[in-house]
Amino acid sequence: MTTRQIVGLACAAAAVASGLGAASPAAAARTVHHVNPGESIQKAIDAARPGDVVRLAPGTYHESVDVDVSGVTLQGSGARSTVVVPDTSGDSACAKAGNGVCVSGTEADPVKNVTVRSLTLRGFSKTGLWATGTDRLRVEGVHAEKNGQWGIAQERSVRGVFRGNTATGNGDAGLFVANTVTAEEGAVDTRRAVISHNRLADNRIGLTVRRLRNLTVDHNDATGNCTAMFLVGDENTPRPGELRVVANHVHANNKYCAKTARLPYLQGSGIILTGVEDSLVAGNRVEDNVGEAPMSGGIVLAKNFKNALNQRNAIRDNVVVRNGTADLAVQDDGEGNTFRDNRCATSLPGGLC
Repeated sequence: MTTRQIVGLACAAAAVASGLGAASPAAAARTVHHVNPGESIQKAIDAARPGDVVRLAPGTYHESVDVDVSGVTLQGSGARSTVVVPDTSGDSACAKAGNGVCVSGTEADPVKNVTVRSLTLRGFSKTGLWATGTDRLRVEGVHAEKNGQWGIAQERSVRGVFRGNTATGNGDAGLFVANTVTAEEGAVDTRRAVISHNRLADNRIGLTVRRLRNLTVDHNDATGNCTAMFLVGDENTPRPGELRVVANHVHANNKYCAKTARLPYLQGSGIILTGVEDSLVAGNRVEDNVGEAPMSGGIVLAKNFKNALNQRNAIRDNVVVRNGTADLAVQDDGEGNTFRDNRCATSLPGGLC
């Protein structure tokens, strides 16, 4: 045996003794729970432990699913082949709320590191995927279609990642993230949540970010909605802000949506900021969003219904063309907003291009 071989064996033995060369306990203990159409997804979730994967075979599943165990992955066989639809006789909390998949923890005891990927959630009366009280939730490759309110929605959560999803034909927002939907509270620091590379089409609003701070929205495609992206704040403190909206393609969001108790009718709106501060809107392509609604336009700093001002936002390096009533529009009296190096033709007031 050569000296090099002896040294190699000694190093390997030391690594095993120290645990460096062995599989981690979590990896060694991971179980894959296979579910076929006609079998219960919920039963597999209930049997899962942190680190386990619940894998759905191709087919259609009539069920709502509650996930309250950290570290679990719910994985379909691809959004085109694994479809989850309502079961009208379902009696789980998730089903009774009208949701498809519910990931539920609390602020004091969040559900952590749950992943939902590669499946379709279709036709639920409220939300395809609803999450509350989560930390590091990942939603990837999910199609949320024709749900009554939201396609994919989350509140009271941090460090979420929503990547590569498609949300189409949902009654309100295709993708909705908020501090809370049940109370008036100040903005939550999401601790760098990410909304990236999603396709948002034919919803009332493609994406709503409501009363949040410290979040990135990048490389999404939004088209065919009444409004593409709605970044919303109000008078509560902390104020919403520190949002980064970069490198998105926002085009032809010209669907008509009637007014509601809180909002005027929507049509032809690209990126709307209302009551938001210290945020960056940069490197986006915003084009062909045409309408005559109060908030129509390419990038709009809109008047807030609670009179909260847009302040210290930077709008720069965007291509904003062929939008009506203007490519860039400022409708409130907020201070410190800047417009620089945008390619555009029209603005209200003039001089922003």
